[in-house]
Amino acid sequence: MKNAGIIISAVAAIAIIAFAAILGNAYKYKYKNSNTINVTGGAKTDFASDIVKWSASYSRKSMDLSEASEQLKRDRDLVRNFLVQKGINEKEILFNAVNINREFNYYTDANGHSSNTFTGYNLMQTVSVESKDLNKVDDASREISTLISQGIELSSNTPSYYFSGLEDLKLKLISQASQNARLRAENIAKEAGSSLGELVKADLGIFQITGQNDNEEFSYGGAFNTTSRNKTANITVKASYLSN
Repeated sequence: MKNAGIIISAVAAIAIIAFAAILGNAYKYKYKNSNTINVTGGAKTDFASDIVKWSASYSRKSMDLSEASEQLKRDRDLVRNFLVQKGINEKEILFNAVNINREFNYYTDANGHSSNTFTGYNLMQTVSVESKDLNKVDDASREISTLISQGIELSSNTPSYYFSGLEDLKLKLISQASQNARLRAENIAKEAGSSLGELVKADLGIFQITGQNDNEEFSYGGAFNTTSRNKTANITVKASYLSN
């Protein structure tokens, strides 16, 4: 019985020690987390696009497929010549495959019987340009409607603008936003009479590209403006530092 009591006492002592250690670690963990400085750093920069993409489409309709095809070919030559005269490199001009549709008029008679009448072949083709000469493409996109006076049924789209160095720009902004977050954390630690410890967590915010000087709202999934030549890139970094 005496031995059994000794064993029970020893087990109890071990349990008390283990429980004390757990409480101690829990307190240290709580203390560590309660002395964390959480900040959000930001960085932004203005930049100009250096790539423009633009497209337009034109069509011809005829009861005869060969006739419609010949008309579309003449239209294609007129469009190509116009763009080249505007100074656009012919290698930057791309004509997509011709889309051919058989069109019908559908109607129902008084007895509810449906029928249709073939109205002809509608052929459509799209021309697109990708260039680093933004001014020439902009001018061409605005003036190509003059070809309508030559009988071309043409529709021009709005140019889209991009930046070839976007990845390098993003990395630069991430670095700047991280430095800004650390500076904010250092100021907070200084005002609190402590010193900044190690970084324990960092989360990258959404990369936003908006039109420069536009009242364009940020998007939850990230804005990516393509309609403005001059843009603003913005990024945030959320960081957590220990406070010593």
